[in-house]
Amino acid sequence: MMHSLYSKTIFPSFCFLNMKNLEIIYDDDDIIIVNKPADLLTIPDRFAADKLSVSKLLTAQFGKIFILHRLDRETSGILVFAKNEHAHRNISMQFDHKEGVEKVYYALLNGVLHQESGEIDKPIGENPAVPGKMMITSQLGKPSLTLYRVAERFKNYTLVEADIRTGRTHQIRVHFQCIGYPLAADRLYGTRPELFLSDIKKRGFRLSKETEELPIMARTTLHAFRLSFTHPTTGEKVSFEAPPPKDFTALLKQLRKWGV
Repeated sequence: MMHSLYSKTIFPSFCFLNMKNLEIIYDDDDIIIVNKPADLLTIPDRFAADKLSVSKLLTAQFGKIFILHRLDRETSGILVFAKNEHAHRNISMQFDHKEGVEKVYYALLNGVLHQESGEIDKPIGENPAVPGKMMITSQLGKPSLTLYRVAERFKNYTLVEADIRTGRTHQIRVHFQCIGYPLAADRLYGTRPELFLSDIKKRGFRLSKETEELPIMARTTLHAFRLSFTHPTTGEKVSFEAPPPKDFTALLKQLRKWGV
């Protein structure tokens, strides 16, 4: 069963300085499916609990909720939350055992990936030298598997669909960096924190001296676009999708125009 956007939108009245429109794709007695915008935390920051987060918005709307997985602050896309302990336990077990679960992302990579598809099977663990950063490590890491296929190629970039079979922190970012194709924009693992038109349209690009170039995409080039699992009560296979947001779409538009 595929569900389409959008059933409702939360406009939080208490977020008057930094309004976030959280799209609720689907909700019933057991689950809530949201399309998280970029630059919004999944859960409260442990060092700054007053920062806005998806879980805080949902709690204000629905009461107690149960967290099943997370997206990095800069990553947009699909998240599922449980409304009760039964749904939380059931879906958590599905995620742990990877039975019929799909978590598929669009990732724009730096460089031209020539393989049509493949897998990256390398253990990921914390980088002891850099707090908050992960690394490939056989001694400290946990088994991590990412499957991928090329969706579109450009002159200097590749758009892939990445299906994570394990849920390690920064998994896609670390895995593609380790094979030489980091995300096109990634301040922690890539070569640049944002992408400009001048990065794509290298020849013939002109900008007046008085004009400051603004980035097309000023965040990690990663979007969680599909999530599939078995509904905890009905036993039906459900699948949800969210198209890339405006910044990602604008970037792809410019790549198709100038980056081929």
